[in-house]
Amino acid sequence: MARLMGAPVFSTLGCRLNAYETEAMKDLAACAGVSDAVIVNTCAVTSEAVRKARQEIRKLRRDHPGAKIIVTGCAAQTEPQTFAAMAEVDMVIGNTEKMNPAIWSRLTPDLIGTTEPVLVDDIMAVTETAGHLIDGFGTRSRAYVQVQNGCDHRCTFCIIPYGRGNSRSVPAGVVVDQIKRLVDKGYNEVVLTGVDLTSWGADLPAAPRLGDLVLRILKLVPDLPRLRISSIDSIEVDEALMQAIATEPRLMPHLHLSLQHGDDLILKRMKRRHLRDDAIRFAEEARRLRPGITFGADIIAGFPTETEAHFDNSLKLVEECALTWLHVFPYSPRPGTPAARMPAVPGKAIRDRAARLRAAGEAAAARHLAAQVGQTRTVLMESPLMGRTEHFAEVHFTADQPVGQIVTARITGHTGQHLHA
Repeated sequence: MARLMGAPVFSTLGCRLNAYETEAMKDLAACAGVSDAVIVNTCAVTSEAVRKARQEIRKLRRDHPGAKIIVTGCAAQTEPQTFAAMAEVDMVIGNTEKMNPAIWSRLTPDLIGTTEPVLVDDIMAVTETAGHLIDGFGTRSRAYVQVQNGCDHRCTFCIIPYGRGNSRSVPAGVVVDQIKRLVDKGYNEVVLTGVDLTSWGADLPAAPRLGDLVLRILKLVPDLPRLRISSIDSIEVDEALMQAIATEPRLMPHLHLSLQHGDDLILKRMKRRHLRDDAIRFAEEARRLRPGITFGADIIAGFPTETEAHFDNSLKLVEECALTWLHVFPYSPRPGTPAARMPAVPGKAIRDRAARLRAAGEAAAARHLAAQVGQTRTVLMESPLMGRTEHFAEVHFTADQPVGQIVTARITGHTGQHLHA
């Protein structure tokens, strides 16, 4: 039987934060001397994500029949016995355990056979800041810095707090020092990431806000050309962040909003903290402060009890908030969440509504791209022939450009999905 030799193989499913943590796990595994192993970092955001994790594990067992398979991540944290019961799986470790060097020392070839097969503790008991910050996760062009983990909110559709625990923040000084190192390594763009990014600072002394962190980074790291922030909850945006949006050109004019729906009744049933008018007011104010700013958004189609009229309010929100880049999620029940016990929308209606939302998003993106033709934009190159504008639009070039560098380009056309320069 074939055996996997040498360094372990990692498979990452789900969000950027998972990808970030996989990079940290690679270092932990190398330091511990782990080999002949496959580590699967799972996602639990939807039932489909859990299904894909199981499918990936079965595929990896076929590809690496002699390796030990170790499953971790949010799905492993929330459903450890589901994965422990799979014949392909040798070990299940939780989201806290996967960042613990002592756990990795127990995963070496001579010890793994005698280690407890399920190592998943109560993540709600975790209070310390994650200590696994790494330098330079990302591509050659863009680095991601985890500044926050966990979530204190309990949206009725979401299982993630039970996979990530309560909110914990990385102190501002630690974040600034890391970004300085990344800039010294040549990174031209840094993205701040977290599970609930706008809650950053609530657990730190004096309870600073995300805007305070953004302004501090831009002040103390003057050589950083571009700073982005990932998904935010618009109702939690503070005055300092609005000030940064208005006055700091190095803060990129693109925000991804966690909206989830456009109807007030559904938002209440989701246990969200905003109403549709709050979202519209935020978008209008951000556009006033930063003309040309673009918005991405997460929207769920087919949440339990959603009628056609409720859904129509989500569809209208695309124009009312001037959304450009949509992430559309067909509702998928997660066992253990309150929404899973609510009256369900038929699957066909969910799929139809998701398709209509995606079509609205594609039309909005095409309008934005058309408006860019003839404009001059600065583009961060992700590959020799592709980069992204300040507004996160993809630009394709006809001649090679230096990867990782910011180039100035005149936009000559678009396809409806990306720009040409």
